[in-house]
Amino acid sequence: MAKYRLQRINDEIVKEMTRILRGIKDPRVTSYMTVVTGCDISPDLKYAKIYFSFLDPATPEESAEIRKDIKDGLVSAHGYIRRELAASLNLRVTPELTFVADTSAEYGCHVDEVLRQIKAEDEARAAQVKTDENNG
Repeated sequence: MAKYRLQRINDEIVKEMTRILRGIKDPRVTSYMTVVTGCDISPDLKYAKIYFSFLDPATPEESAEIRKDIKDGLVSAHGYIRRELAASLNLRVTPELTFVADTSAEYGCHVDEVLRQIKAEDEARAAQVKTDENNG
């Protein structure tokens, strides 16, 4: 199957999942701003990994617990989600869904924080060298 077709199906599943998430009434999912960040569907269209994230600043320990709660909520709503996908997508077989937490945004924030620390240390070191040259 052509890659562009798989990509179009992935994009359509992400779009439909975003719509479906608004209809889920499980507080584990709706308590946080849950976002579908991507989808990977197998070439035979039988399996799909749905990547999700949430938009809520939390400590890493809280984030892990929140991700687990959201995943549990999505797994419990699996039947509803799959039925809604089947109704909206015109596919011969509705894919079996697997939910995966997407931590790339958190990782990006961590990398940004490390880079800021390095920059601050370099600026402090440069200021110290300049002060030493003026005194010496």
